[in-house]
Formats: sequence, C-alpha cells, structure tokens
Amino acid sequence: MKKYTTNDFDRDFPDNDSCLEWLKNQKYPKGIFCQKCQRVTNHYRIHGRPCYSCEFCGTHVYPMAGTIFEDTKFSHLRLWFKAIAYMAVTRCGISSRQLSRDLGVTVKTGWRMWTEIRKALAEGNAIKFLGHVEVDETYIGGKARGKRGRGSENKTVVLGIVERKGRARGIVVPDIKAKTLIPAIEANVLKDAIVYTDDLHSYDKLSNRGFNHKVVEHSQNVYVVAGDIHTNCVEGFWSQLKRSIDGTYHHVTAHHLQGYVDEYSFRYNHRKDEQPMFETMLEKVARYSS
Repeated sequence: MKKYTTNDFDRDFPDNDSCLEWLKNQKYPKGIFCQKCQRVTNHYRIHGRPCYSCEFCGTHVYPMAGTIFEDTKFSHLRLWFKAIAYMAVTRCGISSRQLSRDLGVTVKTGWRMWTEIRKALAEGNAIKFLGHVEVDETYIGGKARGKRGRGSENKTVVLGIVERKGRARGIVVPDIKAKTLIPAIEANVLKDAIVYTDDLHSYDKLSNRGFNHKVVEHSQNVYVVAGDIHTNCVEGFWSQLKRSIDGTYHHVTAHHLQGYVDEYSFRYNHRKDEQPMFETMLEKVARYSS
C-alpha cells in the first residue's frame, strides 16, 4: 500500500474549493444529471457557495448534500478531509481527543467528526463470505476480575468471521448461545462455504444447517488438525483488533463497540489495496449516505 503524506494532502486539497471539486467529481463521475433538463449537462461553480449550476436551466446541485458533510459549514469542509487523513495515517487509528487536538477543534466537534467518519466506514453484510471461512468469538472490555474469556465479568461478546486470505467482519452480539450465533453466521456466510470453528457447543448445529463444518478442539489443547483445520486467521484478527483498542482507545463501552469493530474491519479488508488508505477511506465516506 502506498503512503499518503502531509505534502500529498496539501497538494491535492489546498483549500475548501478543491475538496468540493473532488467531492463533486466523486459523486458524479459521468457528469451531473440535471433533473429539470433530464439529461447530463455542463455545470459551473457558483462563486462563494458550495454548489454548481446547470448552464442551461440554472438548477443548483449541492455535492455536500446527502453526505456526512451536509450539515457542515463549507469553510470547514477541508477539516473533514484532514480528519479522514489523520484517521487513516496509522494502522491502529486515532482517538477522538487526539483528533480534536490535531485539528484544533473542540472535543465535542472532534467526537462528532470521528463518529460520523467511522459510521461511514461500516461495510454491512450485503456481501456474504465464501470459501474457507473461520468463525470465532471473543470478549472485549469489562473488568479484569476472576477468570478470563467466557467467564469474565461485564465483557462484550464479538463474533468474528474471516475468509482466509480475504475479508473480515466483526459483529457485536449479546451472548454466545446457539440461537444467537447460528443466525448471525447464516446471515453472513454462504452455505457452500467450509466453516472452521473451535469446539464451543453453540456451533454444533452448523452441519445440520447445511454448512461443511470443521472443528478444532481447543478445549483439548488442539489447535491445528490435518494441516489446514484451524482458526489462526480469525485469532490473528482478534489480536490486532485488541492491540488497536488497548493501544489507542484504552477503554471502549459496549454501546460504541460496534463502531470500533467496523472501523478496524474496514482497515483489515483494505490492508492490501494498492492506493493509500486515506484515498480508500475518503472514497467510502463520499459514497455513504447520511
């Protein structure tokens, strides 16, 4: 993945006008379709306003409308672009307080920008997983008392789904019961996939639901069977996610945890993109409808 430096950002987006022009081109790559003229027409920028006007009928189009920038003053548009650049520059992300300090805005403003950007990075479950898919659950947050893992106090459960050499998705769930985990897996994984899990009994019904289910008996200290039956990929995903949360955010409430998981899943899924992470994030944010 290519790096995107501060000099690159200043060159590409020196002012609010350049940010608006980029946003317009991103939303209308084939030109702006004028609703009144009922065809693609040439549009010119209205001086001093964040809009473009059809050269034939004068209908105005606002590129910021329908995006997370819609309720933002035009004079702050570049700040949003810069916020995305700051969030993309590190592998583990950046906290909202650090973002506020770097941008020179209030904590409240930094928090809003941070949460809106992360919300736009969520990729949902429209595309199901296929091939060799590893599934596992982990526990995040809570108090470090007593037993670890499934016996821990006040921890939040996250179900992880990872394609080998492919994508990952984390889903915050209320518990590890079969009636919770099985439907979540069915909603995200194709039936002809090979699904690898540990020996948690909640996964036992996967074969009856039509999945080719392979089990690793972690409770018996078995971690690899026949060379390729393992859950090492999803456990690697957990390791990096927890390092990101512990190192950057330190503490995450259950209410906001899905947003953190979505942000890291996005980073994981686009880790091999040829273009810089900033450009990938910016394009995703521009396509998101607020």
